[in-house]
Amino acid sequence: MAAPVVKLVNVFLTQAIEERASDIHIEPFDKKLSVRFRIDGVLYERQPPPFQLARSIVSRIKIMAKLDIAEHRLPQDGRIRITSKSKGHEIDFRISTLPTAHGEKVVMRVLDKSTTAMDLDRLDLDPDGRAKLRKALDAPHGMIIVTGPTGSGKTTTLYACLQHLNTPKVNIITTEDPIEYQFPGINQVQVNPDIKLTFAAALRSILRQDPDIVMVGEIRDLETADIAVKAALTGHLVLSTLHTNSAAASFARITDMGVEPFLTASAMQLVLAQRLARRLCERCKKPIKIDPGTLSRAQYKPFEGVKEEFFGPVGCQFCRDTGYSKRMGVMEVLVVTDEIRRLILSNADATKFKQTAVEQGMTSLRQSALLRVAQGITTIEEALRVTMAD
Repeated sequence: MAAPVVKLVNVFLTQAIEERASDIHIEPFDKKLSVRFRIDGVLYERQPPPFQLARSIVSRIKIMAKLDIAEHRLPQDGRIRITSKSKGHEIDFRISTLPTAHGEKVVMRVLDKSTTAMDLDRLDLDPDGRAKLRKALDAPHGMIIVTGPTGSGKTTTLYACLQHLNTPKVNIITTEDPIEYQFPGINQVQVNPDIKLTFAAALRSILRQDPDIVMVGEIRDLETADIAVKAALTGHLVLSTLHTNSAAASFARITDMGVEPFLTASAMQLVLAQRLARRLCERCKKPIKIDPGTLSRAQYKPFEGVKEEFFGPVGCQFCRDTGYSKRMGVMEVLVVTDEIRRLILSNADATKFKQTAVEQGMTSLRQSALLRVAQGITTIEEALRVTMAD
């Protein structure tokens, strides 16, 4: 491999770490090679290398990830681990290649444990929401679901929960696709559909390993959902994720998969829905006034005991002129009460679940985001971008 290409790939990796990027996109187009970094959820272009180096760059990344450099027609997945001199510890990169019309596109997910909140106290939950989550985690059995779209931090929240539970007195086993971070004291199983090691197959074997706590990376089908729910009913604490737009939609999603409502009602303890919103840069944000009409359209209402301080983005060298720096979780915590269980048994719709949960004290995703706006942590544009109207 030519030395300039080796150095170029190393520069990409080092630069991504320095800029706190979560992903590196290397994309070949017609006579152009694009390099973009995803920082705080938004893609930014970086100086592209010459187009004629495209295949050499992809080959270098494949060699580092131990992939087949002769295979250009099929997608491949791999992993790279490097030691960052600036950070002083190892950082993983999850590699995914995809054949496109003009060559292979590569996406590298940056997995830096030091920048991720692996502690319940560091999650962006209000005190009430954190207390509800802790109570559910302290239960001897039942199911806790974390829901949200791809890239909303679900796995990070589950890892924080597992770290809270991780003691020598309990047997914790996870099944994941892929394993993003590895933890001492937790048995982690990598799903591999090619050899028929699916979530359901792994879960069946895990339940024969005398577990106290089980984490299922994602509930995707009836078989996995059915085994997970029944495990929660037979003395295990089960944590998992779902892809739904809100906490209230989770019950219908599991029922639609084919799980009997009476099983879901008995097993579920808590559902946490979350999004990631960008934080305003603390060094350059400025006070602003927001038009009352804009506040009204956003469904904003003053929060009791909160002094309103609206701020807007400016941009400086520390936030690379974006006005934002880092992200925070916007969360809603739905506790499964007796009334919620009755709604599950009656196959109620998501609107009824949400209405009942709010009446019982749940702060919705939109209101959770607007609270951060009132506190001057983010902008109303971010709140509207990441949450749906109530």
